[in-house]
Amino acid sequence: MVLEGAGRTLVPRDVADPRPSEGGVLIQVAACAVCRTDLHVVDGELPRPKLPLVPGHEIVGVVVDKGARATRFAVGDRVGVPWLGWTCGVCAFCRSGRENLCDRARFTGYDLDGGFAELAVADERYCFAVPPAYSDVAAAPLMCAGLIGFRALRMAGAARRLGLYGFGAAAHIIIQVARHEGREVHAFTRPGNTASAHFARELGAAWAGGSDEHGPAPLDAAIIFAPVGALVPTALANVVKGGVVVCAGIHMSDIPSFAYERLWGERVVRSVANLTRRDAEDFLAIAPRVPVATTTRTYPLAEANAALADLREGRLEGAAVLVP
Repeated sequence: MVLEGAGRTLVPRDVADPRPSEGGVLIQVAACAVCRTDLHVVDGELPRPKLPLVPGHEIVGVVVDKGARATRFAVGDRVGVPWLGWTCGVCAFCRSGRENLCDRARFTGYDLDGGFAELAVADERYCFAVPPAYSDVAAAPLMCAGLIGFRALRMAGAARRLGLYGFGAAAHIIIQVARHEGREVHAFTRPGNTASAHFARELGAAWAGGSDEHGPAPLDAAIIFAPVGALVPTALANVVKGGVVVCAGIHMSDIPSFAYERLWGERVVRSVANLTRRDAEDFLAIAPRVPVATTTRTYPLAEANAALADLREGRLEGAAVLVP
């Protein structure tokens, strides 16, 4: 399924089979989850994607061929492919363990063709073994919703009472990790979306309600998954002095002005940018121990536009997953 221009729907195309680079692998795609970042790319909210483009960066599949210098995986191995697809390895960010900030980084389903297809190629250094406890469909959302959510959770520090704003694919995974770590979680959903609030409570939220509500108690930290800038001052008003508000999306609408009093008291607002390979290694080791269980709705590959529409309109519980 190909994006031929920003703001357009995806179209089915028969294209030549991709070939792996010398250090790459060719993957038979078994499942590819649909991320809100895919929606931002398709809707033209992220600038300058490669066009034409095969979106999709939460890929799970089997290695069916590899380049001459690819040694990490064998043909037949199951691998996962995330958003981070390549970094330079030599800049100050890469050399200091912050490859997620590399200015030359290339991203799957944005700079590189992704997994909304039957076949995909990837640099093997940026692929990961998939925990055997997970089916292909169940594992796919771990590759971004899980990884970015996990990085955001770590950025929230040791917060005992944690607020999650937006209860989609990432939040439904990370609430499970947070509860495993003994944290109290409050879920703030789209106002009026009682189904999302009920889903959050089922997954262990101590409280769930609309993002227009204050919640029953002050928060030590909040993670904003919804791409809504107006939630930043809202979350700041709900965190204690010294608390942190983590903006976890790659795209967010403009943050409105707000009184300095909301930030004062050594409160912190910070963003999460992309992920590192260390994030993936750590999270994929933790997920089976929790154990994280993903809630998914599957769609045939040809129905990618329907999956994107359901995500755009907030009709999903958990994550959409395309199955070629």
